[in-house]
Amino acid sequence: MRLMEIAEQPTITPLMSVTDTAAAKIKQLMAEEDDVNVLRVAIQGGGCSGFQYGLGFDRGSQEGDVEFEVAGVPVVVDPFSAPYLQGAEIDYVDSIQAAGFAINNPNATSSCGCGHSFQVEAGAEAESHVGGCGSGCSH
Repeated sequence: MRLMEIAEQPTITPLMSVTDTAAAKIKQLMAEEDDVNVLRVAIQGGGCSGFQYGLGFDRGSQEGDVEFEVAGVPVVVDPFSAPYLQGAEIDYVDSIQAAGFAINNPNATSSCGCGHSFQVEAGAEAESHVGGCGSGCSH
């Protein structure tokens, strides 16, 4: 019997990662919603540092979206947001101080004290700047 070599397929790295804790929480929340199929992650102008994250559920992708599945969670990211989220990780934190989703983003050069808004390198600022994101933030 002759052994055949299996050609190695290139591994495609998803745009972002999701921790097991976050994946479990996302799946739980998606099961409680009607007519949602994907997690939509976006970057929006605003927050006290220039950009803020947007997480929500959607029925599916739209034209131009980056689509991928990670940790069993189908994720879509719009083409504007994708470069800012490359390599980021979605986590779910449940501690005595806070509970909720957190995005660990290697592209952020600084972030607000509340952790919900961030800045990137100069030249990539949001078009609109909305201040004040709650306690822990100051200008």
